[in-house]
Amino acid sequence: MMTHRLGRAVAALFAFTLAGTAASAQTLPARDLTYIIPFNPGGESDVTARLQEPVYRRLTGHGFVIQYKTGGGGAAAWAQLNGLPTDGGTMMGFNTPHIFLQPMSGKAGYRTADINPVYIFQLTPHALIVAADSPIKSIEEYVAAAKAKPGAITVAGTGTHSANHVAQQSFDQAAGIRTTYVPFTGTGATVTALLGKQVAALWNFTTVGVEQKGKVRVLAVAMEQRHPQFPDVPTFREKGVDMVDGAMRGVAVPAGTPDPVRRQLSETFRQINADPAFRQKMIDGGYVPLDVGQDKLPAFMAEHTRRYAEIGKLLGLVK
Repeated sequence: MMTHRLGRAVAALFAFTLAGTAASAQTLPARDLTYIIPFNPGGESDVTARLQEPVYRRLTGHGFVIQYKTGGGGAAAWAQLNGLPTDGGTMMGFNTPHIFLQPMSGKAGYRTADINPVYIFQLTPHALIVAADSPIKSIEEYVAAAKAKPGAITVAGTGTHSANHVAQQSFDQAAGIRTTYVPFTGTGATVTALLGKQVAALWNFTTVGVEQKGKVRVLAVAMEQRHPQFPDVPTFREKGVDMVDGAMRGVAVPAGTPDPVRRQLSETFRQINADPAFRQKMIDGGYVPLDVGQDKLPAFMAEHTRRYAEIGKLLGLVK
């Protein structure tokens, strides 16, 4: 009798454990995931999401419903992040340094602490770019032209107090020049402005150099070593400017999203990044894959908050 009772108890416990495991595995809603892009269609955030989507579908059986919410270099969307549903069915792309620098102005409509990162999956290194038919053919010629007519060179970039803005300000200071930064709402708009001769140059990323090959000339890249897609393009360090930086991209969820949901999303994006075909597409496109998940994010956010406080001083956002 005792043996039968023990057997039934063990069976009941086993069934309960299986049910609990199944329940914990179903933390995400069984539907397509709403993925909000805070920039125009066609930019790096959009391109990445569309490459991630088929891998996400293979892993989960569901896809992405991509929506765009533009304005303020991403600020319009990030200011609304915490008003979205918290069931794990909605997430939003985010960029650095935007989420650190924009709130320093006091006009962004959100704080850095309002962004709840789930995963950071890539870096796009800075690149200084001109049109293929530009008379400027090198960094040396760019600097010489800027020194000859301070402020006359107009440079497009995505948003104010963004990665592009930081690159322009940092390089101008290091090179002892002054150029005029013109902010646009997204990468696609900056490329259109450059090719349409509305601006003389473009601060953006290696990805634009890849996408616009034949139409643009990359003068230098902000990497430790030359990018494999641009073996003939020097790094800024080769030209005497210590610039190794870019924009990092990831996804965030609204405050109040349960921790199991965050962790499941984080693990899903880790698996997407680990997919060999997807990873190669990122590298071929000019991206550098990164893997910063839930366990690493607190230290990452603390470190970059300190770092961008210093850059905020350069931009005149803080004293």
